[in-house]
This record gives sequence, C-alpha cells and structure tokens, in this order.
Amino acid sequence: MATQYGKPVLLTGPLILPAHHQQPNTRLLDEPWSKWLGNFKEGSVVYCAFGSECILQKDQFQELVLGFELTGLPFLVALKPPHGASTIEEALPDGFKERVQGRGVVHGGWVPQTQILSHPSVGCFVSHCGYGSMWESLVSSCQIVLIPNYGDQFMHTQLLTRSLKVAVEVERREEDGWFSRESVCKAIRLVMDGENQIRKEVKANHVKWRDFLLDENMQSSYIDAFIHDLRVYWVGEIKFKWVSKRFKWCSSHPW
Repeated sequence: MATQYGKPVLLTGPLILPAHHQQPNTRLLDEPWSKWLGNFKEGSVVYCAFGSECILQKDQFQELVLGFELTGLPFLVALKPPHGASTIEEALPDGFKERVQGRGVVHGGWVPQTQILSHPSVGCFVSHCGYGSMWESLVSSCQIVLIPNYGDQFMHTQLLTRSLKVAVEVERREEDGWFSRESVCKAIRLVMDGENQIRKEVKANHVKWRDFLLDENMQSSYIDAFIHDLRVYWVGEIKFKWVSKRFKWCSSHPW
C-alpha cells in the first residue's frame, strides 16, 4: 500500500484483549444464555454467527440450520432473519423447532459473542470470517468452521484455512457458491468428532497461534513499533517541509 499510494503505512497490529480477559467467565454472560449453555458438557456446543450485515437467502438459511440439526450436537445460531422472511420463526423449516427442542436455538437478535465463545460448553465457532470475528475466533479455544459470504471474508478464510491451517471451510458448489446441509454437517463433524488427522492439525495450529496472539510482550511490541514509526514519520515530515521551504526561498532569491 505504501508503494502503490506513495503514503506511509503505520501498523498498530491486531489489538486484542489481554490474555486475562480471554479466560472463561460465565458471570459476564446474561443469565438466559449462561443457564442454557450450562446444560451441556464442555466443548460440545456449536455456535454460529455471521455478523451484523450478512443476510442469507431463505433457502440457504434453511440449509444452514438443517446442517446443524444433522450434526446431532447442541447448537446456538445467532442470525438475522433471511431475505423473504420477517422473523426467524417464519424462516425455520417445517417441524425444525420441535425436532431440536432442548438442544438447538436459533436467535434473531444480538448476542454477546466474545462471552459466548469463552463459555466452557462452546467448542466450535461457525463464522463468516469477518475481520472482527476472525480475531475473536483465533483467540478463542473453539474449533473454527468458515462460511465466507462476500468481500474480504474470502481472503480471511484463505488465511485461516490455507496459510495458518487453523480452520476448515464448508464445501460449496463452484458454479454458484451454494452450500448444502450435508456440507455444513461434514465440516463441523470434521473438527468436532474423534481424533482424525485434520481435527488434530487445526487444533494444534490454533493453540500455537492463539498463544502467540495473546502474548502480552508481542502485543506491546506492536504499539511500541507504531509509536516509533510515528515519530520517525513526524520528524521526517518536519525535515521535508523545512527543506522544501528553504528550497523555495533560495529559488526566489537568486544570488
């Protein structure tokens, strides 16, 4: 960017909550969510959220929640009502609510995501991989499953799945990006079931990167480097302006 636009780029680094704020603390979670999550064993709940801007088509929304049903795992989904439906209840497949009663919740409002991710019962985060959610997933202890929807979410997904190898992506049709309930279930099961090689690999890599990102010395170094670069840039700008003024003065006052 600095080369392309001819402007200095000053990096602040990923500004992440200190490690002691990432520890499980169910007291910070609203009682209804804390009580519901407390019904399930450690690391068993699948949590899904796609941010505040993503709105799925109704048929794709139904495939998503049916995929969670197929896993047989408890799940908490926080999404906006899809296109073509005014409420979550209206969008749910026929008989879905009755079939998953007691183990599945689809909520149409805001939820405290960081607190939910830190709850001991939550073991998997199904995300759109928006910028904020990407960092929140990396510093959580959850397995990560990604369903990017648009823009930079696809680049973030490539980073997490191919470069860092800390997540898996839900398979889609190449021609239109459609994902099925079976592909959703497959991806979740891949990181939640047993001790298969992919599960072991993404979990080990995730632990490594989480520890790195939560290292307080590393986080301090980002701010220190930013302040240093800011000073260098500021001093450089002052010198540049002084030289420019002297040059203009000399040009207007020939010997």
